[in-house]
Amino acid sequence: MRVVLLGTAASGGFPRWNCACVRCDAARDGKLPARGPECAAGTSRDWWLLNASPDIRAQLTAAPALWPGPRHTPVRGVLLTDAEPDHVAGLAVLRDAARLKTYAAPPVLAALATARAGLDRHAPWEWADSLTEGGFVLAGGLVVTAHPVPGKPPAYVPGRSSDRRWVTVYRIEDLATGRVLVHAPRVSSWSALLEDLVADSDGVVLDGTHFTADETGDTGRHLPVSGRTGSLTALARHPGIRRIYTHLADSNPLLDPASTARAQVSETGAEVLPDGTEFAL
Repeated sequence: MRVVLLGTAASGGFPRWNCACVRCDAARDGKLPARGPECAAGTSRDWWLLNASPDIRAQLTAAPALWPGPRHTPVRGVLLTDAEPDHVAGLAVLRDAARLKTYAAPPVLAALATARAGLDRHAPWEWADSLTEGGFVLAGGLVVTAHPVPGKPPAYVPGRSSDRRWVTVYRIEDLATGRVLVHAPRVSSWSALLEDLVADSDGVVLDGTHFTADETGDTGRHLPVSGRTGSLTALARHPGIRRIYTHLADSNPLLDPASTARAQVSETGAEVLPDGTEFAL
């Protein structure tokens, strides 16, 4: 299985257009690498996008493996982890491709109803429930199971939602090799479910939004990297797998390769990789 990290930043990318913090200014000056909003792609033959960021055109252009041929594109569809704008806005960029298949949880599909109708007028797409019992098989030989984890609906969804399936973690297995990737760019806690998924995998791409729990005051929405209950402690129980952080907020010191936070993560064997990195499991 091949995976490309198309984007590795949190909402708005890095640097954020309206932020003049030390790290964002350093990125503008070329002292830190810029990053696009979180998005990835995986394949064993055909390519499937994991989320569709607003920067998807530039991200695909920067990834030669996903370039179109004379009569087709290798991209077959999209797996959405949630309905946040930075994970779904790129669907509009893909609108001219016919027969793309997009998987998402039922509340996400419902939240995108108007957008789906508009996209279908450009080219017919297939929209599928990612939480279908038993999982599903993607063209190219990838077997996927989707697992809902605690999370809130995006701010644009009106009213209060009683549905708790707004955020999804994907387990993706290559039928040919048996290798397994867990894609979890947005998680609020390290649950027994996540522990089991990671323990049974060969690699995990995990939410690294905040390094500390009190980094921005926006507590509870993202599992912090550090601390007794942080993800780094949990990942230490799985030293045999590849562990990669993504969805990094501009407040996160992991963005700086020279930071003590980056050194702490690297010492455990976990990784913070630049946009465009391709790896194999």
